Amino acid sequence: MIVTIIQARMGSTRLPGKVMKNLAGKPVLWHIIHRVKRSAVSQMVLVATTTKPEDEIIQSACRTWGIPVFRGSTEDVLQRFCDAIRFLERGRSKTSYIIRITGDCPLIDPFIIDDVVHTALSKNYDYVSNTDPPTFPDGLDVEVISRAALFTASKKATLMSEHEHVTPYIRKSNEFRRCNITSRRDLSGLRWTLDNEEDYMFIKKIYDDLFRDSKDFTTQDVLNYLRNHPNLQKINEKIPRNEGYKKSLAHDTQMMRVQT
Repeated sequence: MIVTIIQARMGSTRLPGKVMKNLAGKPVLWHIIHRVKRSAVSQMVLVATTTKPEDEIIQSACRTWGIPVFRGSTEDVLQRFCDAIRFLERGRSKTSYIIRITGDCPLIDPFIIDDVVHTALSKNYDYVSNTDPPTFPDGLDVEVISRAALFTASKKATLMSEHEHVTPYIRKSNEFRRCNITSRRDLSGLRWTLDNEEDYMFIKKIYDDLFRDSKDFTTQDVLNYLRNHPNLQKINEKIPRNEGYKKSLAHDTQMMRVQT
């Protein structure tokens, strides 16, 4: 079984409640789920959130949408993913691969998801992504992890950043077979993720103009739209990529200094 886990919570530091913000009349999280479900290879979608009371709204919404939810650790997201897999496998077949999508990707592309998964399946890779190095727009990030690699990382990871961001241990360790897919042209300078108010303004404009219930827009549709609206990209273009992970790495460094 190939499972997509969408990592979502209300307590985002830079943009609280972002996963329930409105885009064209629907919450951000609804759009992410809707786009992920268009993947041809993902056999199940689960939302993994935290046990904090503020995340009850996520659980309630997902129940309404018919999407299973697991609530686990707030800080140890790697453990949350492992516990979510155990929860999901009760009475079901064992998971082979996990597709990891985060709650800041309302423009996620199901065709890119399928490309990453097909690459993983082609040679039984432990980990495949389109982010290492990135050549796709920030916000189209896809990681596919084998069940074995995920649980090995959970047992062996020691740094805070390795637990807070799920895949750093796998990406750094030589014990896993890894691969990265690339875009035909480098689009890594484009910021399509939802992490700040400026990002929301940018993505909201895209949804206002492109989203229609009867027709899902594609990555190429967004690129064409931005070509005709070049000033829109200036809203959030100066925000650095991967702010959260860089913050965790800085905390790791600080803790190591304290321990020595």
